[in-house]
Amino acid sequence: MVIGLTAVVVAVTGDTPRVLVVRTPTPPLPVEGVEGMPAPHRDALPSGPFDPGLHRTLESGLRSWVERLSGLPLRYVEQLYTFGDRYRDHGELAGGPRVVSVGYLTLVQEAPLSGAGDAEWRDWYEFLPWEDWRTGRPPLIERVIRPALSRWVGRTDDESERRRRSERVVLCFGPDATDAPWDFDRALDRYELLYEAGLLVEARRDREAIRLAGAEDPMAALVAETPRALGKPMASDNRRILAAALSRLRGKLRYRPLVFELLPPTFTLFRLQQVVEALSGAVLHKQNFRRLMVAGGLVEPTGQRESRTGGRPAELFRFRRDVLRERAPSTAAREDGEAG
Repeated sequence: MVIGLTAVVVAVTGDTPRVLVVRTPTPPLPVEGVEGMPAPHRDALPSGPFDPGLHRTLESGLRSWVERLSGLPLRYVEQLYTFGDRYRDHGELAGGPRVVSVGYLTLVQEAPLSGAGDAEWRDWYEFLPWEDWRTGRPPLIERVIRPALSRWVGRTDDESERRRRSERVVLCFGPDATDAPWDFDRALDRYELLYEAGLLVEARRDREAIRLAGAEDPMAALVAETPRALGKPMASDNRRILAAALSRLRGKLRYRPLVFELLPPTFTLFRLQQVVEALSGAVLHKQNFRRLMVAGGLVEPTGQRESRTGGRPAELFRFRRDVLRERAPSTAAREDGEAG
């Protein structure tokens, strides 16, 4: 077995949430493929193997790989999940080792890239387009996703299975109504549902790789239909890891001031709201948001204004770091519940 380290490196530039993507595979994680196997998609999250002789900890190994591939030093790093499904790395089909990857969420301010990974910043909604509601409900949901999921629900003759599928659709995408509430935290659930239903390119690619290798197919129930408009695919299960990071980040926006890791020491309230909206995928009420930030004690005015020409310069604020100590007990209790 090989232990891999995978980073979801997030930044927000303007109103665009960005994720760091590399295009060059990093040895020795990739293994010789099966003859005739479809070429893997090249967009990947920065990753590399954990070397116990070289890396003191998993996190130090992750930092080393990201800096080697992109030239980017990391600040905030949080362990996400461990991903170890069989055949998640296609090299396993050719007799290679099982690759278990420890995923991490990292938050940075966008910076120029270098390194050995042909790295670039990409809009993460290119990969998960159904998650961006800032301009309203994405037409993709009603035009493509819901009809395809309805067909998937109806493709089983087993009544209990049909009920299970229908319940998952409602849980992830809401009732069949355009004004239904949307749970923004369920990004991972939605990705996994679309994958199980065979509606993502990765589902068809992975099943075809298993078929060509003559291995037992754990996805035999997948439908053949694969609308290719459902976002850009990624190598291995990297898009699943990206969805997991999005779920984690959105869930924590409510009670952890992670967003300030993406901002300079001083900022305008407009900029703060812009970053929160980019991550949450939703438009926020301006006055309510500002009241929450200031009255809630998360930010304080600096007494300065931004330097710009034209118009009245906006007031600059800073994050109140004391809030971390003030909220430590309640935060710990929340995290205990999350871990359970």
